[in-house]
Amino acid sequence: MRIRTALTRVAALGAAAVLAATALTACGGGADDAADNPYGLLRPGVIRAGTLTDAPPNVYLKNGKFTGFDNDLLTAVAGKVGLKVEFVGTDFSALLSQVDNRTFDVGSSSITVTEARKKTVDFGNGYDFGYFGLDVPTGSSITGFDQLAGKRVVVVQGTVQDDFATRQNLDPVRVPDYNGAVNQLKAGTADAWIAPAEIGDKSAADSKGRITVAAKQLSPAPTAYAVARGNDRLREALDKGLDQVIADGTWSRLQARYYPGRPIPADFTPGSGTVPVPSPSAGS
Repeated sequence: MRIRTALTRVAALGAAAVLAATALTACGGGADDAADNPYGLLRPGVIRAGTLTDAPPNVYLKNGKFTGFDNDLLTAVAGKVGLKVEFVGTDFSALLSQVDNRTFDVGSSSITVTEARKKTVDFGNGYDFGYFGLDVPTGSSITGFDQLAGKRVVVVQGTVQDDFATRQNLDPVRVPDYNGAVNQLKAGTADAWIAPAEIGDKSAADSKGRITVAAKQLSPAPTAYAVARGNDRLREALDKGLDQVIADGTWSRLQARYYPGRPIPADFTPGSGTVPVPSPSAGS
């Protein structure tokens, strides 16, 4: 009996030692993980960014590569803080919830900052402004936003254009992506599309004369990259990188490349507002 009791005690002590060693190893691993991945990314050193495939010149696929103003800017911003970017296509209607549940580290899609969206994600400093565009089938009598009552108006679900149309009591037709909106206009199943103006301009230019831009108006808030709520270290790193690409002229050059001739509102300043904005030719 004494021998069996002694053996039992030895086994128990051995098991306790194994558990203690495991706990120490786990704790040590956590510290190492934090040091290797200070921004809490899904993969250390790489930002997994959710974006769209069909919204030029802001975010789109070209020859199998994600590009556009927003995505090229994010790549430059990430490079300033020693990170790379992996882009993944998604629908805008799902993007913010996917950032919130950590499917993506960042949302990159000309996301306008709103109080409602702040309940789902956190935003970095604003990097761009935008206009609402009103696209209509060529030959339409619609020439302004004040002529949409009773019309069949299409919007991309979950966008600020959707919010605007709803506030105006337009009962909009909601589609999941920009191609869906363009196809509605081409097919004559929609009278108008409220779009981000730059995307509306490009869609009209590519429509071979079937779509016309009827009007534009300035959007009420800046666009910014979205991060998961509470991930302050990543948000602050992106804000830091954004100021650096503003200071070295990258922001201005990308503006000139993707939005040639577009005037910048006098009251808009990108980033923290503490760095001067060079002309597009600076640093070329």
